[in-house]
Amino acid sequence: MKKEFKVIAELIPKNTRVLDVGCGDGSLMNLLVKEKNIEVRGLELNTENVQKCIHKGLPVIQGNAETELHQFPNQSFDYVVLSQTLQAFYDPNKVIKELLRIGKSVIVSIPNFGYWKVRTKLLFFGKMPVTKTLPNTWYNTPNLHMCTIKDLFNFCDEKKIVIKKAIGINENNTSLINKNNLEIRNLFSKLGIFLIG
Repeated sequence: MKKEFKVIAELIPKNTRVLDVGCGDGSLMNLLVKEKNIEVRGLELNTENVQKCIHKGLPVIQGNAETELHQFPNQSFDYVVLSQTLQAFYDPNKVIKELLRIGKSVIVSIPNFGYWKVRTKLLFFGKMPVTKTLPNTWYNTPNLHMCTIKDLFNFCDEKKIVIKKAIGINENNTSLINKNNLEIRNLFSKLGIFLIG
């Protein structure tokens, strides 16, 4: 089980309604159902992943989050989760607005392009890094908008989006992120998880 999913699950109370946008093979949804008795729905673009979810008995809709989130009613979920997908959208601002409309709270996780190993590879080797959290080469990556923890923190600030909690993950360590430690957490976290509302 990915550390990221454990951290996300800890942010969500039991017996709530959750929409997992870009739910992949349903691993997070499965965890939420089994460990927290959460009523969960998934939205996934990839046909193979949709079939994996169905095989696990998970309720999933095949669709594109960028164009189909408008179908969900306002405040229809307690939480909406977007795990490591924000950077792949053409219009991340529009997607975040939709998530905040659909969910009472939103959890967004991003691979951190500000992580020191990513910066070092770019600085010393002069090319886009390939890491465990960023496994694709520049020409076959789904990532359109390279984003750091600091970028997303500042984006929320600029758009007057309340950050209820921000967490940096590095290997098995987690740490809270705030304005005072933003620079250091941006440098030493592979992944950022934001609970916004």
